[in-house]
Amino acid sequence: MPSPREINRRRNAVKNMTQITRAMEMVAASKMRRAQDRVTSGRPYSERLRQVLGDLASLQLDADQLQKFPLLEQREVDRTAMILITPDRGLAGALNSNILRRAVQYIRETSEQPPQVIAVGKKGRDFAARTNQDMIAEFIQLGDRPSLDAVRPIAQIAINEFLAGHVDAVHIVYPQFINTMTQRPEVLQLLPIVRPEGDTTTADDFIFEPSPEEVLQQILPRYVEINLYQAVLENIASFYSAQMVAMHNATDNAKELVQDLNLAYNKARQAKITNEVAEIAAGANAFRT
Repeated sequence: MPSPREINRRRNAVKNMTQITRAMEMVAASKMRRAQDRVTSGRPYSERLRQVLGDLASLQLDADQLQKFPLLEQREVDRTAMILITPDRGLAGALNSNILRRAVQYIRETSEQPPQVIAVGKKGRDFAARTNQDMIAEFIQLGDRPSLDAVRPIAQIAINEFLAGHVDAVHIVYPQFINTMTQRPEVLQLLPIVRPEGDTTTADDFIFEPSPEEVLQQILPRYVEINLYQAVLENIASFYSAQMVAMHNATDNAKELVQDLNLAYNKARQAKITNEVAEIAAGANAFRT
């Protein structure tokens, strides 16, 4: 059995760890609220933009007109690109492993040629390097409140690869924020643009100025940027939610461990006192005899 001194040293170390995990939980909770506000405020805009673009993409365009909108071109998929969005840090429970597991599933589901990887976040970058993926770009340290300008270079790389014919489709693998307890890895097709399913609205129901074709020409790159930006915001909210829950669980586990160590310390101390009393009694008896 460990001595009371060793148990006390271990108990103090766990108490210090409890203070650290508690502080990290509070910081994550504070940042989580701001990240959730940004996600919820951006969703209506990105969803409506997706619907409008789906309506515009439903225009009856001939072959000559379609050449003006290469981002709408549906091709036979031979090679794809994956924009892998992950946090930069750990200590977030199973969030990172779930995202990477979904990425592995995506890689296995694609064609025989491995996909090109654009890594956004250190965890995704490390995964791509560790598994020898065809990583063409990496973006790390975007911060807790990235701007749209910080995401534009990522979108531009994806667009250039698609327009150059290096890939036939671009997908985003990212964690979708559901609520504080749930973050679900998702795969979103970014390019080519497809009409949202279940939407029966057509472009004839709207009046576009100067013309639907010119509006579509200008808004297609914005669509790519906005959806990618929304995925980055979802990732940030998911990370801080998962970290808050993980640190809360770690704090509770540490408190339980402190209680167990208190019990072990009391038992060890009582055993030591009992031994000392027994030794004194034995010495007294020997002295009498």
